[in-house]
Amino acid sequence: MQIRFHFLLLLLLVGCMPPTEEVITDVRSDLSDPVLQTILDFQDKQLTDSLYTYFRSADPTYRAAAARAFASTKDASGIDSLGAMLKDPVAEVRIAAAYALGQIGEESAEEILLKSFERYDTMRVWSAFNGTVLEAMGKCGTEDYLKDLATISSYSARDTALLAGQAWGIYRYALRGFIRPEGTLRMVEMATNADYPLAARLPAANYLLRARNIQLEEHVPAMTEGLKAEDPRLRMGLVFGLGKSKTTEGLDALKAHWESETDYRVKCNLIRALANFEYEEVEGLINGALDDSSLPVAKTAAAYFLQNGTARGARSYWQRAKDSLHWEVALNLYAAANRHMPNTFSQTKGYINYELRKRFEESENPYERAAVIRAMGEFGWNYEYIKANAFPADEEVVRTASIQAIGRALAMEDFRKYYGTGYRRVRQDFSDILKEAIQNGDPGMIAEAAGIFRRPELFFKGTLDSLDFIENALSELELPKNIEAWNTLNKTLAFFKDQDEPENRKVEWNHPILWDSTAAIPADARATIVTSKGNVELELLTLDAPGTVTNFVALVQSGFYDGLNFHRVVPNFVIQGGCPRGDGYGSLDYTIRSELAGPRYDIAGRVGMASAGNHTECTQFFITHAPTPHLDGNYTIFANVISGMEVVHDIQLGDVIDRIELNF
Repeated sequence: MQIRFHFLLLLLLVGCMPPTEEVITDVRSDLSDPVLQTILDFQDKQLTDSLYTYFRSADPTYRAAAARAFASTKDASGIDSLGAMLKDPVAEVRIAAAYALGQIGEESAEEILLKSFERYDTMRVWSAFNGTVLEAMGKCGTEDYLKDLATISSYSARDTALLAGQAWGIYRYALRGFIRPEGTLRMVEMATNADYPLAARLPAANYLLRARNIQLEEHVPAMTEGLKAEDPRLRMGLVFGLGKSKTTEGLDALKAHWESETDYRVKCNLIRALANFEYEEVEGLINGALDDSSLPVAKTAAAYFLQNGTARGARSYWQRAKDSLHWEVALNLYAAANRHMPNTFSQTKGYINYELRKRFEESENPYERAAVIRAMGEFGWNYEYIKANAFPADEEVVRTASIQAIGRALAMEDFRKYYGTGYRRVRQDFSDILKEAIQNGDPGMIAEAAGIFRRPELFFKGTLDSLDFIENALSELELPKNIEAWNTLNKTLAFFKDQDEPENRKVEWNHPILWDSTAAIPADARATIVTSKGNVELELLTLDAPGTVTNFVALVQSGFYDGLNFHRVVPNFVIQGGCPRGDGYGSLDYTIRSELAGPRYDIAGRVGMASAGNHTECTQFFITHAPTPHLDGNYTIFANVISGMEVVHDIQLGDVIDRIELNF
């Protein structure tokens, strides 16, 4: 009877207790949710104070979205509040908070992140979170912690998230200039050992590519063996590592591998790696690469001779330039001949520059004409021709190239000796040219001229009678359209006034996310870039970058991209288009915000927004040839290539976007 009485009493007490709220654990992706739209609007307007209330929401969807917002705004005022979210019961919220702390990049987050690491996660419940913490430490941790991170050896091959987090963390440290021998050893081990998961090997290979001042001599055998890897993304980093070793064994390995390599991207990196060795040891291989069937490889070889050529080889560059080579290759060789040919060979110099002038006057390709002008800038005495013929050109890309060429003409090793007894007159000529470029209102010319004016090794400080022309040009530049030129010119003004270099001017919010338009974009939306080389099909990542995708779709619908060029093509890096000027300085009269909490640049075919700094994006986009994780966290990813990568690899400078079609 007593047991039954207690049981009935328990039932009565339970019946009198109020019902508990259901705990929500799912993080949803629903852009029609008005609360989620509000959070994203606060992110877009950078009203970070308004985000804190959502950190306490019962719905993890809103907590995660508010945390991710700080990854885009990078507002350090949120560090403590984000730190509290590192113990959230929902893993996705924790991951968002840890990522945001890494993005903010303040050392004060180090202790907060370390305390949040789940050290006793034997069931691997928090592996993804722990991996994110390790990577975030690489973005904000002090140098002291790097040794601890690099010497972790307790993770097994199946601890993919932890191994990847460790590798990304060491890589992020290297991007900040922090390296240790223990870190280099760990990255070589991961990059070369097939027992490690690919998710860890890829950042390790990129470490070998991007880390500066690392000692790799003792690791040459392991890296040479690692070149047997089937994945070219690994070989791209390993050939760079062998180059950085600067050893005979490393050079031998690179030469041997050249014969068997089939991926043009690895060959481009291999040529760049050869710059670490004596010219005579690599000249033959690189000279042969000028005839490679892959244009990017041939361009990279020609660029090697421009950067690393010799006076002895200058005549051969000129002769090769007259062979049946693509114009980009030929003009890099002309530039190399102009740069490295001694001025005492005045007659030969005359022939070279006669051929360049003729090419400039006969070509109808503005990108070729711009390349000719830059090649002419390698012979300083061409400055008057450049001023007379390229300054007034109809094409913006040629006008911008004219200032780039003037900058090169100014960069002679001994200005006084180079220009002889008339150097004072020549110096004044250059000053007048740069001044005129700033006064004429062309943003591309202004940005380039301003950058040249403040080169510390030049002689312009103290030579200008007045700075009114700079102040007038600043006042006349249209903002936010010409924010890049404005920031560059403002730094030049401070330089002449002996003031500290100012920070870039922040662009005020001016272009809202149009949620009605976003709602019309389905989750599986696609777009097709139509070119004469073929089509490139994209999947649009509306959930990751709603503001960017909505802007892109609106531009496509207006026909904005029709007929624009791919104005920038860097072998084994990116193709870039969407500039209305065609020189990279074009934009419209608004900007959109960066959205930086999406995927990494860890595969080829990521489509990102070009910018002159965070939150200055508008129309220009790029597509990657290969992984480019050094861009992570600074450039919005809004699409992926899902077919047509062969077209991306085949696009050349000046190729035209016929149109972009929306497939929804």
